[in-house]
Amino acid sequence: MRVRKPVSDEVRSAVAELLPELYAKSGCEKFELSREAFAEILAEVGAKYLPESTELSEARAFLQALRIDELALAHACAAGHNSAWEVFLTRYREKLYLSALRIAREDSAARDLADSLFADLYGTSTREGVRVSKLTSFTGRGSLEGWLRTVLAQEFVNRYRRTRRLVSLDEESEEGSQFAAPEPEPLPSADPRLESATHAAMSALSSEDRMVLAAYYLDGRTLAEIARMLGVHESTISRKVDKLVKQMRKKISAGLSQQGMSRRQVEEALEVDVRDLQVDIRRNLTQESPVAPFSGKGTVLRPQPKAPQSKT
Repeated sequence: MRVRKPVSDEVRSAVAELLPELYAKSGCEKFELSREAFAEILAEVGAKYLPESTELSEARAFLQALRIDELALAHACAAGHNSAWEVFLTRYREKLYLSALRIAREDSAARDLADSLFADLYGTSTREGVRVSKLTSFTGRGSLEGWLRTVLAQEFVNRYRRTRRLVSLDEESEEGSQFAAPEPEPLPSADPRLESATHAAMSALSSEDRMVLAAYYLDGRTLAEIARMLGVHESTISRKVDKLVKQMRKKISAGLSQQGMSRRQVEEALEVDVRDLQVDIRRNLTQESPVAPFSGKGTVLRPQPKAPQSKT
């Protein structure tokens, strides 16, 4: 995990004060995770989510609310400790496979999806001599099982997106289509303050929220399909999408106001067509390599007409 902003004195103080209690509760010793390493993990989580102006009491409450045992397990696995990995496999191997089967609906595809995720979680590669594992992204704010389902669903969406592009190209090639590079047309210029506020709001989304919005708005997945990927009811996803849209519009409005826009200017800015935005919506939602800007219709984060809830 990388520290995105400095660790405040209050967070450091809260970590030092609570470390004996949290370390004993975490089970770090049996996972061979040192007190110093665990203290740094807690500090990084606090730095990621707490503002610099956080009070000491708020920092204490935040740390005590974390799923400490699961946080320790995830980071011990990421560090390559075999004892932790054995516990992880016992707890989550079968659950991950069943989640993959609900998503892929076919045994071999499900096993391939689950095995691919296990490889990313274990960390089969290194960067500058440091083990690279997705488990370093787990912060303990929610359950590890829920986080794993989200990562699994995101990987499935990424595979679906890549496959769809390749199949579409292959089908057109077989039909003898000629591919000519179109002349790029410059996008209309939108107010840079709107682009900045939109980028900031989307960057603050959790990985699960980004996955849900990307799957629904960018990939055209139905609410039922997204619900199946995450193992929840369709109505849960419907409420989640509506809630996220309202929250995002509120955050963007606040960001625009902070940049000097009047209330009327904010209202007008939020009516802009997303096709007029230079900000790469897809990259913000999926955190993948830059691709063509979002081409859907509608104003900024305005709920789109609902797709059919199930496919026949």
